[in-house]
Amino acid sequence: MKNKMKFCLGGISGALFVLLILLVRTVDVDAIGPEGSSVGFSKINGAVKDTFSYNETWYKITQYLGYAALAIAGGFALLGLVQLIRRKSLFKVDKNIIALGVLFTVVIILYVMFNKIAVNYRPVILPDEGVLEASYPSSHSVLTCVVMGGAMLQLPYYVKNQGLRLALNTILALIILLTVGGRLVSGAHWLTDILGGVLLSGCLLFVFSGVLDKIESTEKQETVV
Repeated sequence: MKNKMKFCLGGISGALFVLLILLVRTVDVDAIGPEGSSVGFSKINGAVKDTFSYNETWYKITQYLGYAALAIAGGFALLGLVQLIRRKSLFKVDKNIIALGVLFTVVIILYVMFNKIAVNYRPVILPDEGVLEASYPSSHSVLTCVVMGGAMLQLPYYVKNQGLRLALNTILALIILLTVGGRLVSGAHWLTDILGGVLLSGCLLFVFSGVLDKIESTEKQETVV
């Protein structure tokens, strides 16, 4: 029942994410972006944009936090590779690590897809780019939220010391908050981009958590048998 609830919450988050796409494309659409680019919820998005103009410092901070997420993802990939080499079979690699690899693969696919499909464009043209860029959802927020959230869900498997696990969870949660909040105040995204990123991340993490519960339940049943 526990994992069914998580799958349900994941489905709700995913449905809200898709609904937000439809609303962004149809509700209060106005050309308030650079080069006359349009965005939905223009009054709300415009007000937030006027509050948080482009801030290069916060943009760079969130970029570095993104690199930290990539490093953590690479660490788990290395752990899986080491297990594969030592155990000489993919089927003997920890199932939770394989599930994490699938999660990260899905994130990469979505990252590429939403960079190609422009739901809307950034509220600013970044100095290093010089052209309009797709910005829904905030792919940087999705990357960091999913990697850090996925790492938090993996900690109970590999960190048995509760004090250390609490400290690591706190650090990972702070990175998520700093990335999401920092991405907004950096002025590089519309408010709806951030909301979309949070909803998509929630969808992926709820489903992933449900999968981990299912794996754990199956392994317990196999142990009993």
